[in-house]
Order: sequence, then C-alpha cells, then structure tokens
Amino acid sequence: MRIPFDNSYATLPEGFFTRLAPTPVKAPQLLAWNAGLAAELGIVGAEPAQITQVFAGNELPAGADPLAQLYAGHQFGNFNPQLGDGRAILLGEVVDQSGQRRDIQLKGSGPTPYSRMGDGRAWVGPVLREYLVSEAMHALGVPTTRALAAVATGEPILRESGPLPGAIVTRVAASHLRVGTFQVFAHRGETEALRALTDYAIARHYPEADGPLGLLRAVCAAQAELVAQWMALGFIHGVMNTDNCSISGETIDYGPCAFMDAFHQGRVFSSIDRQGRYAYGNQPQIVVWNMAQLATSLLQQMEDKESAVEEATEIVHDMPDLIEAAWLRRFAAKIGISTPRAEDVDLINELLGLMQKDGADFTNAFRALPTDHARDQFTDRDAFDRWAEGRRARIAGEPDPKTVMNAANPAVIPRNHRIEEMIEATVAGDMAPFERLMKALATPFDETDPELQRPPTEDEIVPATFCGT
Repeated sequence: MRIPFDNSYATLPEGFFTRLAPTPVKAPQLLAWNAGLAAELGIVGAEPAQITQVFAGNELPAGADPLAQLYAGHQFGNFNPQLGDGRAILLGEVVDQSGQRRDIQLKGSGPTPYSRMGDGRAWVGPVLREYLVSEAMHALGVPTTRALAAVATGEPILRESGPLPGAIVTRVAASHLRVGTFQVFAHRGETEALRALTDYAIARHYPEADGPLGLLRAVCAAQAELVAQWMALGFIHGVMNTDNCSISGETIDYGPCAFMDAFHQGRVFSSIDRQGRYAYGNQPQIVVWNMAQLATSLLQQMEDKESAVEEATEIVHDMPDLIEAAWLRRFAAKIGISTPRAEDVDLINELLGLMQKDGADFTNAFRALPTDHARDQFTDRDAFDRWAEGRRARIAGEPDPKTVMNAANPAVIPRNHRIEEMIEATVAGDMAPFERLMKALATPFDETDPELQRPPTEDEIVPATFCGT
C-alpha cells in the first residue's frame, strides 16, 4: 500500500505537537474500509491485511510522520489551557486528486502526552457512530470530516459500564486546526507561534484572506454556513466546545451528536450537556461565541490592537446576520421557495411552531410537504391546513417547488435508534445493520429503504448520547 504523504504541519515548530507513533494493538480486525475515499486520497495497492495493520497503528506506512497536536479550548464555557490529541495520532497529510490538502488521523490509537490520565482508546460504538454519521453528513452535502477505515483492536477497554470492545477510526479532514489551536498560544503569550499558526492556516485554507482579521472573516463566513446546514437537517452537534470548532468550516468530532426525531428547539441529547448549552436552538449563538474566542486569540498578535479590536468586533457582530441569511435560504428551500424574502421567516417559524407543538418528526414532516400526506404528520390538522394555504399562496410563482423541496429534505437520516441497533449488532458480530445503514445513507434523498425512514416507537427512543471517552 502506498499513501502519497506530503506533510506540512510537521514542519511547524516542535511546540505545536509531540512526535510519537500509535500504540500497537493485539488482534486487529478490519470492520469498514472506504475504498472510494481512499481513491480520492491517491492511496493505491491497498490490500485488506495491510489496511488492517496500518489503520490499527501496528504498521507505519512509508512517508508517515506521526504526531499528536497541541490545543486548548473552552469546554462548556470553561477554559482549559491545555488539551491536545489525547487519543489521536496524525499520520500525515496528502494532497488529494482534486488538489486539496487533507489530514489522515487515527482516533483511538493510544495514549499521548495530552491524554490527561485517559487510556487514549475508543470503543467500537463511538467509532462506528463517527464513521457512519460523518459519511452520512458528506452525502447530505455538509462540510465534514470523513471516515477512511474502522478497525477493531481485539482488546477490551474499560468504561463506566464495564469492559467494551476497542476500535480505531481513521479520520480524514481538511485539517485538524481548531479555535483551540489558536487559543493555546494566545493564552501562553507565544506571539511568534501564533503568527506562524495564522500564516499556516491562511495558506492552507483561505489564501485570499488578508492577515489575521481576514482569516477571522473567512472562518466566520464558513461557520455561519455550516451551522445553518446543521439546523436545516435537525442535527445537534452536542459538544460545540472551541476545541471541536474547525477553522476549515468542517463538522468535526462526532461524539454525542444526534439528529432529531420529534422537533423541539430545546432538544438536547448529550449526556454531559446538563444545562442545555448546546441544545439545537442554541447552536447559532454558540458558534458566534466560539468565533469571539477566535477573535480574542488572533488579536494577541496585532500591533495596532485598538483598531484591530474595533474591526474584529464588527466581524463577529455581523455573524448573526450571516447565519440568519444562510438559515433563511436553506429553510425556504425546505418549503419550496427558491427566492426567499425577509417575510418568509415568519412562514417558516409558524411551521416550526406547529411541529414543536405537535411533536412532529422533523425529517418526515418536511419530506412529506410535496405530498398529499403532509397533514398526517400533525395532530392539529386544521392549524396545518391554514398554514399550508398561506404557503400555497407564497409559492404560486416559484419555479418547481416540489423539486426544490425534494433536494432540500432528505428521506433518510442516521436516526439514534438505528445507530444503537447497529452498535449492538456489531458487538454481537453482525455487521449487516451497519452495511444496511451505510447503503441507505449514501443516497439520503432517495427512498430506497422506507423502513429506515420510520421514527422510533416509544420504546425505541434513545434519549441520550455519549462522547465515548
């Protein structure tokens, strides 16, 4: 197997990372391999036996320069001055077939200097959740990290519930630069390191950006679009800490994430989000808060701080308008409007209010709008009929609303209860549910597997999700 490594992060100063190899495992077994992504990355000659050894961390491929990255972060609003890759190793980077530079990282590959007394491992549940959900997000058109491989380690790991089967996921990302990567050097007052990081991020992700504030503006724009896409799919990240907020504008770190079934603005799934900080409806405000932390960090390198603070403040304060515009564009499409107007916000919010009042399924209610069965998604059907009449009047002049809606509203999403069923089956040695989900989620706008569109029954509801650490 040949991986065309072309490593750049490893050329930065040693203080940015710690060089170390993954910790080998005893009896690795390949669970999943993304051959299509491997081809995009230029990986050739991949045979199952070597794939298993390399992506278990047992064998280092030629050209790899493994390291664990340093970063800090606000976790649920509380600043931790040093975090870092506590269970991940960056093998290296490749320039893919489209010319984009991408990281290849093992997650669950053993302890690092940043493990904070953790074991550096992952169990098979979160590994397959990340594999499946990240690939589903890609198929839905959302900027995201990707999954290249999943390998069972053959070693148990201990969690609160007892011993669990270990596994490693190989994650591919535009980069693993986070808001927290900037925070660690700003907090330490390491101005030269902060400048080097800023220059690196601009060159890698936003070459048109003009200096630190140009970088801030570009990241704010990317994150505004990203959170609007999450909202339009009913996706809840679950742990929007600044160390889980990517500079590239990709969705990263699928820990306690979830897609809503019954709609509610305050929906929370993460078992550790006890105050609802990262609830569905709070995500737009939190991403602005995260960008304010990035601005604070970037300002530490500026010589004329007074004028820089003024401009950075303006950039961050403009972000809610960017999010609102992106939100309106995406939700307007969900009800068949190609050319949204400001007043369409009221029409959309009226529907969301009906959905919340009735506990309507978010995905299925939107998917049903072009059909004769839309009102069946609601208990207060008279209220829905009144809304539908207003919508019909609004879309009268819109081009092909049905096509617009079908392109904006997926038929199938990775529902929590299906993911849990898949994990239980995998632990029992049955990969068929995983393969079934992967097949359906590869074409989420097609109704290829109607049973996977069904919301959970009351006894199937999964009320909480866990980060896996």
